[in-house]
Amino acid sequence: MPFSPKLPSKWTAAAVMVLLAIFLVELLVPARRESQAIDEACHIYSGYRYWTKADFGMNPEHPPLVKLLAALPLLPMRLNVPPPPAAFFKNSEFLGGSEFLYSNDADAILFRSRAAVSLLAIALALLVFAASYEMFGARTALIALLLCVFEPNIVAHGAFVTTDIAMAMFLLAAVYTFYRYVKKPSATRLAVAPVVTGLTLTAKHSGILLCPILILLAVAEIVRSAKAREENSRPLRKQIFRFALALIVIAAVGIGILWSAYGFRFAARPAGLAMEPSLQQYVAQLEHHNFAAKAITTAARYHLLPEAYLYGLADVENAPRYLTSYLFGTLYPHGQWFYFPAVFVIKSTLGFLLLLLLFPVAVALCVQNYSREFLFLGIPPVIYFLVAMASGFNIGVRHILPIYPFLLILAAFVAGELIQKNKVWATVAIALVAFHVVSSARAFPNDLAYANEMWGGPANTYKILTNSNVDWGQQLKVTKKYLDEHHIQDCWFSYFDWAFVNPQYYGIPCKPLPGYLSQAFDIYPPPAPAKISGTVLISADELAGEGWGPGVLNPYEQFQQMKPVAEIADGILVFQGNFDIALASAKSHAFAAMDLMTKGQPEQALAEAQTAVATDPDDVASETALCRALARLGRKDEAHAAYERGMKLARTVHPEYQSYWLWLLDTSGAK
Repeated sequence: MPFSPKLPSKWTAAAVMVLLAIFLVELLVPARRESQAIDEACHIYSGYRYWTKADFGMNPEHPPLVKLLAALPLLPMRLNVPPPPAAFFKNSEFLGGSEFLYSNDADAILFRSRAAVSLLAIALALLVFAASYEMFGARTALIALLLCVFEPNIVAHGAFVTTDIAMAMFLLAAVYTFYRYVKKPSATRLAVAPVVTGLTLTAKHSGILLCPILILLAVAEIVRSAKAREENSRPLRKQIFRFALALIVIAAVGIGILWSAYGFRFAARPAGLAMEPSLQQYVAQLEHHNFAAKAITTAARYHLLPEAYLYGLADVENAPRYLTSYLFGTLYPHGQWFYFPAVFVIKSTLGFLLLLLLFPVAVALCVQNYSREFLFLGIPPVIYFLVAMASGFNIGVRHILPIYPFLLILAAFVAGELIQKNKVWATVAIALVAFHVVSSARAFPNDLAYANEMWGGPANTYKILTNSNVDWGQQLKVTKKYLDEHHIQDCWFSYFDWAFVNPQYYGIPCKPLPGYLSQAFDIYPPPAPAKISGTVLISADELAGEGWGPGVLNPYEQFQQMKPVAEIADGILVFQGNFDIALASAKSHAFAAMDLMTKGQPEQALAEAQTAVATDPDDVASETALCRALARLGRKDEAHAAYERGMKLARTVHPEYQSYWLWLLDTSGAK
């Protein structure tokens, strides 16, 4: 039977306190040191509007819990709260969030909100310890806590105002409370499980994976107990009935708690405010997911779930269509099934990975039966990982963060079993745990860019991964420090997040170069010249071309072959010299032309488009802008000629990226 531990000793309690203190430092130092990650202002602003306006139409892509927690410490502050722009809801929430953050004391807002979210990371660490302690005893629990405190991905995301650490914590909490009920059924334990399940649903939309997870755990427990033929096991029918009833109670109460997070109101926004687009219009984009579209539409028709939550479910199905993947230096236009296996191997410490590989050895050496514990620690991460692989959300290890707590406990079990076997195995286990700790500590405080030694460490991560694996907008304070230390005032900066993170707020004097995210949200810096000299800073995402596309679509591809003179926080690359950036310049003029057309200034747009084509005649974006400007002015022959040139250029780009440019040309009116 599994080990039944006594209460922690004073030494165990002291060790736990020391490790939690270290963890708190690991969370709060980056919380002060790092600028806003791209999603944070949106989440904080949305949470503030939840509290003050009950406006759940802000950021419906995620349930409210984390945002409510992050905004809670802001309520006593006197803040300037701009109304959200009337636009597509994603533009509205991000642009409104940026204005909210930077029209106030951004540093104070970020630190308060991050400190609040850090409580979830502390709770996760305590849960890892508690679950390990109950399942395997004090030795394993302390090792699990140590591994958790020095897990670089948990440290990296532990204080960010996003939903990832919350999902990791609540998924473990939901499975652990169900484990306790299965092990010793009681009304009290059954009462706790539904509450935690409801909180999991309010943390992130992937919380719905609890449904198959808990069902499979119940089935596995029935099969396990039948095979074990336990003397105290109940008759099969009674056991099935008990689990079925428990799951029904968990689901019903969980959904009730989800409704409570939205104030028991179906409408996403309060009276007088409309969503853009409507839920029906947004769901109509899910033609490739007929089942999902029908399910969401049915739930909306009968008000089975809150409208804002249904928007989020639609977004979960819709978003991967527009996401690219960057892995091992290759840009893919769509998600790849092997992305998360690769990311897990790259961004986990070698000590942790080797401990997991030794799991069969530890099981063979173990004299006790832990089959129930292995099922509860194995089934949830397997399901979550498989769903992530199929999702197409290939934008960071954070999307599989919830598997780590379960695997950390299993790795701690391995170390605990090896330590008590003999000196040789104990030496191996201690060495691997120490390797894990040292590798993580060496990356601090830049844990976001962590990669293990087999891949060259954090300084080389940008060469094989992008997005929230490396570069999430968090390096601006460190960039300002670098520029001051090197007395640099005249510089250029290609920064992917100009749209929502304000470098000028942090005193960065660099002139902007075009960034893919800003143009995606119709925010355009002044056009850049074709030749520049001096210091050029390029963020890792821009360098990889994740938002631009491969080859001739990426205006910064030439820099991939250059050696930077410095790397700031493992995510901003510094180059010095004279540079011909004709393609980047052409794109900036082309974007300016498109912006002027939306403002009803076709003559000025034509001038910018002509400059773009003159700067780089081989750029499809420039020729497309020229085509659309000429068509808008009714110059049909010239527009058709530009259309033909544009079509020719569009066919030279990567086949997977042709459709967008072909669509822009076909809808120009110049065909």
